[in-house]
Amino acid sequence: MDMAWKEMKKNKAKFLIIGAIVFLISLLTFIISGLANGLSQDNVSLIKNMPEGTFYMSEDSDDSHTQSHIDPQKLNETMKEDENAFAFSLQMGALKTESDNQQSVAFLTSTETSLFTRVDSGEVILDSSLKDQGIKVGDQLSSPQFQGTFEVVDFIHNQRFNHSSVAFINQKDFNHMFRTEEFQIIYSPQINEEISGLKAFTKNEFLSTIPSYQAEQMTLNMIVWFLIVISGMLFSIFFYMMNVQKIGMYGILKALGMRTGDLFKMIWSQMGLLTCTSLIASALISQTFQVFAPDTMPYHLPIATTVQLSVVFFVVGFLGSTISGFQIKKIEPLKAIQQGEA
Repeated sequence: MDMAWKEMKKNKAKFLIIGAIVFLISLLTFIISGLANGLSQDNVSLIKNMPEGTFYMSEDSDDSHTQSHIDPQKLNETMKEDENAFAFSLQMGALKTESDNQQSVAFLTSTETSLFTRVDSGEVILDSSLKDQGIKVGDQLSSPQFQGTFEVVDFIHNQRFNHSSVAFINQKDFNHMFRTEEFQIIYSPQINEEISGLKAFTKNEFLSTIPSYQAEQMTLNMIVWFLIVISGMLFSIFFYMMNVQKIGMYGILKALGMRTGDLFKMIWSQMGLLTCTSLIASALISQTFQVFAPDTMPYHLPIATTVQLSVVFFVVGFLGSTISGFQIKKIEPLKAIQQGEA
């Protein structure tokens, strides 16, 4: 460790450059991960906030909740067998204020459940994000799909679907608006319970059936992992070039009796110092950015995600520096000294 630190002080410029690059890559990775999580929350927080369980759709739904139609008899049988199960439906629509300000919403109705607040006919409960649009309790809202009006009776936090606020309405109003009495989805807290005539999904599997969610997350996660791979390659190339320049020094150290394992420890110590310093700085900035980011930006970076990514970065850095150090094992002291002198 002493030798590793002395070498880093001697070659400050080189190590500062590689540290700065690792810092920028890790900061970009944290911010993109925060955007991925934020978009995920903005897209499907309604589903993510539900406990782990099983989602059921009709077998002919083609894995799309918009095409799912649960047979009423099958629904009654399921709810009799499982008293904690409930059914719900989601349809996109719009609500208009008295000042003609129109907002896209996801209308939701459900059978009796403790997860969703009960709503009377002619009433609506909205996601709290619509407060920013000037909507308040007591406002009368209209909809192109509904002949009457809805009175806003309450707001609920973090209930979003398809990048729109969720609007909880009464079952009769929903049926009247969308000309259907069939529910789309059955939810049960029982995990992996098969029901004949219905197709079962875990929460993650159900989230994957939502096209916008799957496309967004796949794209952003590919970018995150691509940046992590780049950081590993960066460490490999950097330490390989450093090792090539220090072949003569390694030959002298080996001739003096230093073991290959000790040389590896020196490389790992340098990698550890660089990575830890860069990650701490980038993690602090990315977490601070979360505080100052505008409300309109869907940015959400939990500390757990930051820690997980930091561990991955550290492991990738360790592997990269180790791979670059394999040439040290092949160094023969006399040849290395002669090569260094040349």
